[in-house]
Amino acid sequence: MVWQKYNGEKIHASINDAVEDIIKTEIHLGNKLKVYIGTDSQVKRGIVEFATVIVFLREHKGGFMFINRDKIFRRLSIKERMLTEVQKSIDIAYQLCPLLDQYHIDLEVHADINTNPNFESNIALKEAMGYIMGMGFQFRAKPESFASTNCANKMVQ
Repeated sequence: MVWQKYNGEKIHASINDAVEDIIKTEIHLGNKLKVYIGTDSQVKRGIVEFATVIVFLREHKGGFMFINRDKIFRRLSIKERMLTEVQKSIDIAYQLCPLLDQYHIDLEVHADINTNPNFESNIALKEAMGYIMGMGFQFRAKPESFASTNCANKMVQ
């Protein structure tokens, strides 16, 4: 996986090493962090483009994010696309979990799934919520899922 910063600068270290460096730096600066992971997708000419983000929020001091982009070159149903977004977020959350636990940093996984049944994405809500919470992570859906709904969304627009 290729990760980058918001400014486009590539992250050459492994994502675990890059996240640990960030944690150590922020702790040294006296900042308390919370991490949010989310994925969003956009269909463009039959290609599904995904963006997964790791958002670092400093308590009362703003934040920043790491981004990974990916593509699938086939059509997906809306439910399959929503659950693929969740899978991508869970994969990175699971990978980072031991590191975040080591430094006592809270983690939330955000899904770009609407809680309102009038929206198409709602079809995947129960499965997504069960999957994320079953893995032991805190779960947020729209409108509280800013990591996927705003941050990742900005990367696929």
